[in-house]
Amino acid sequence: MADRARVAVVISGEGSNMAALLYASRLPDTATEIVLVASNNPDAAGLALAEAEGVPTWSLSHKGLTREAFDDALDDALTAARPDAVALAGYMRLLTPAFVARWRGRLLNIHPSLLPKYRGLDTYARALDAGDSHAGCTVHLVTEDVDAGEILGQVAVAIRPGDTPDTLAARVRLAEHQLYPATLAAYVSRFQDAAWIEARLDELASPLPEVSRKTSHGSPGWAVGSEKSAKLFAILADRHHGEDAIGLLVKASGADEMTGLIEARPDTYYWPKYYGASGWLGFKLNRRDTDWDEVGEWLQRSWRACAPPRLTRLMRAADEF
Repeated sequence: MADRARVAVVISGEGSNMAALLYASRLPDTATEIVLVASNNPDAAGLALAEAEGVPTWSLSHKGLTREAFDDALDDALTAARPDAVALAGYMRLLTPAFVARWRGRLLNIHPSLLPKYRGLDTYARALDAGDSHAGCTVHLVTEDVDAGEILGQVAVAIRPGDTPDTLAARVRLAEHQLYPATLAAYVSRFQDAAWIEARLDELASPLPEVSRKTSHGSPGWAVGSEKSAKLFAILADRHHGEDAIGLLVKASGADEMTGLIEARPDTYYWPKYYGASGWLGFKLNRRDTDWDEVGEWLQRSWRACAPPRLTRLMRAADEF
């Protein structure tokens, strides 16, 4: 795969999940490339495995360092590796809020329980003590609250009579090795998923005043105004008429602006077939580096261009003030 996501993996010990991610990245048509394995334990067995497989490594003992100082050093190492995502894989330290904030949305973890059950430690014993029928594992986004981020994937593992924490852990680990590579690959590839893109656009467009959903020749769209007179201000064009782009179509000021933007940033903007002549500018969204703040700004601008005067009157007055 030409456009593989760069992934850094952070470990503390054996690195069995790191190994699962690494070997999955060597499969044909994979979505990921492991560009760094980092650890707070210079003697971690996973580092030796990564080195043997030709993967760059970084390590620094956290002993004697403040949590902030260590996380700053880790952040420097990760930044130098330029990963699209960072996968925690048996990393046994709590991260500082500042570190989590810097990597928000790109930081994943795997946890040995079916979250939201059993956040924290001793998950196997807690599941057995509760008499649960199943344990399992969860891949989730990392937030400042421990094991509380958005759940991206789970696998349930049956608890058998006579199970101990050790026997249960061995089977859950097998499930982890299947779940983590698949979930990570899906997450880093989500920018090619039209349904995911549509959901993101809806999050940005729906809060604007008097917005409703409306289709345009079968394509999802967003309109502004009353039910009878609602006017489209945004359309999701999913590879229309042979185009490569999953694009957001928005109203530009005219052909001159459209031409200038497309010439200056052809990787971002395009002239959509059958729509460009009507003043619709295409903004390519199936890109790994899509600036969603910029997308939001275009939605607001296009909304304003299409909204009835009664909705924009106060905005115009504020601009003149």
